[in-house]
This record gives sequence, C-alpha cells and structure tokens, in this order.
Amino acid sequence: MIKVALTGGIGSGKSAAGDFFEDLGAVVVDADQLAREVIERGTDGFDDLVATFGDEVLTNGILDRRKLGDIVFKDPDALAKLEEIIHPRVASEFEAIVESSPMDSVIVYQIPILVETQAKDRFDFVITVEASIENRIARLKSRGMKGYEIDARLAAQASDEERAKIADAVFNNDGDLDQLLRQCENIYEDVLLPRAKASAD
Repeated sequence: MIKVALTGGIGSGKSAAGDFFEDLGAVVVDADQLAREVIERGTDGFDDLVATFGDEVLTNGILDRRKLGDIVFKDPDALAKLEEIIHPRVASEFEAIVESSPMDSVIVYQIPILVETQAKDRFDFVITVEASIENRIARLKSRGMKGYEIDARLAAQASDEERAKIADAVFNNDGDLDQLLRQCENIYEDVLLPRAKASAD
C-alpha cells in the first residue's frame, strides 16, 4: 500500500487529476467531501459547529456553507476553530478507509491544505498540481465564484512554491486535460503502482 497526497491550490485541477487516478485504479479519497460529511446535520460535528458559530451559519436549520465560508475566510481565529472541529474527524474517516483497503492499494488523498496542516509526514508520496493564477481564476469564475470569494480563498492557502517544496512530483495543468492525464498515467504506472505492489509482497 502507498498513501499519496494529491494537493494543489484552488482551481489548479487536483480534482481532475484525482478522477484520472481513480480511473487508473487508485482508491481516491476527497478531503473536502469528508469535511462536508463530518458536519452534516445529524452528526456531532454539526452540533459542535452550531455551538461554536451560532445559528447565523444556518438557513432554515441547514448549514449554509456560503455563510460559513464568509465568516472563516475573513477571520483566522474563526478558521482555526472550524479546523479544530473538522480535521480530527476527517483524519479518523480517512484512516478507516485506509484500514479497509487492500494491502496493494494506491490510496490517493485529495487534500488542498497539505502544507497548511503540516500533514506531509502522513504520506509516502506527495504530488502537487500547479496552474497559472490566470487559469485558476478563470476556472473558479466559470464555477460561479465571485472575485472577492476567490481572493479570500487564494489568500488563505499556501503558495505554489511552498507546495512544490514538499512535493515528490509537480504536475503542470496549464495545458489540456490530455496533458494532465499523461502525467497521471506516467507517475501511476512507473512509480506508484510498483511501490504499492512491492510493499504488499
């Protein structure tokens, strides 16, 4: 088994890379999806969230992620409180997935805040996906994000240089998706799969 961290700034294309790795046979886990699940209504994470931030993050009794985002991306203390609620629960969910996976698995964990959470040592291999800031902003605007939302999220994340410094491989995603796919295929077939199989022997 090999645990791979797949990181990259918002809009870089790490989700597309994750989809390609899944198609290639990897067990792909999305940290953002786990983060959503651990604070869904009915969970103790949801209860902690409301106790911490109050009803202002709710709309009709349901968590309003846009309201929550507006609060935490403007206030480092609020962001730290949110992370205290989410991160331990997400880590626990991820470890449960690892434990239930076959011993020769390539487990790819999409984690946008690898640098920020100092989680590099939990992984055997780190890949970061990079793209120009112009391309990233254009992609985010195409998803319907506003300029101020993009600025806040970019400001809250580590830089490309910080991510590249801890990476074992750096993918460039300024080209088309075929170019990104080839990078995923090469690293998967030449590095990740052989290492996973060797560790299981």
